[in-house]
Amino acid sequence: MIRIASLLILSVFITLVGQAQPFGKLLPKMPGMVSYTMRDSFGKDVPGTLDKVKAWGITDIEFSSLFGKTATELRALLDERGMHCSSYGVSYDAIDQKPDSILQNAKALGVKFIRIGSIPHKSAATLEMMQKAAEVFNRFGKQAHDKGFMFCYHNHGFEFQPYENGTLFDYLVKQTNPDYVGYEMDVTWTFLPGQDPAALLTKYPKRFRLIHLKDVAKDVEHSDKGGMPNEKSVVLGTGQIDWPAVLKAARKSSIEHFYIEDESKAVEQQVPKSLAYLKSL
Repeated sequence: MIRIASLLILSVFITLVGQAQPFGKLLPKMPGMVSYTMRDSFGKDVPGTLDKVKAWGITDIEFSSLFGKTATELRALLDERGMHCSSYGVSYDAIDQKPDSILQNAKALGVKFIRIGSIPHKSAATLEMMQKAAEVFNRFGKQAHDKGFMFCYHNHGFEFQPYENGTLFDYLVKQTNPDYVGYEMDVTWTFLPGQDPAALLTKYPKRFRLIHLKDVAKDVEHSDKGGMPNEKSVVLGTGQIDWPAVLKAARKSSIEHFYIEDESKAVEQQVPKSLAYLKSL
């Protein structure tokens, strides 16, 4: 009887440990995915693509497109599979010019976050560009906050132009209301312009709420252009990013959702490897 009781206690202990540590040590929770990772597949077959993603164990998706569905239709497909959309990606012009439509879709999707991927630009970032963006972000951020959402801006590289004792990204952070405006770090578009992603997370621990986990091939040179050939988006842990440092800093920040973003054309081979790498850390 004592042996049986001991085995039962051990079984319960192992179960509890497994529940507390279901994925990995540095990233305890299974990461989500940016829909852009599976953009080609989603464009052809939304239900089938959701099934592929779910088979990897991923249930949290940031949708940057509705892929021909209404927000209500997409929500139903997610609900049927026990999946959810935590962040809805839209355009700068959309939050500036048609906020009501965006807020309606966000409600239908059941998201907490609404984000945009970049500020329209045809040149390097300027102070005037950031001043205008700060005004748009604060205005829409207040509208989103009043409806129960959090607005986030996803950096795209060009924002790191030098300004005073920092960069124009620093200026943007300081000029936006933390109650209404958060940030989504794209690790690659932070690293390639010459910034240290872990240090930036540490500098603004309460401002970053979301993060894109994307690695870059070792032969890619530093640039603030926010773009690279698809094949240079590589399996996490095989490129230039110091992921242990980034994840340790992220764990101490206000980031709620971690999303894998793979821009390559080999995502179905690379994503499982990236998941295995994250789990091993």
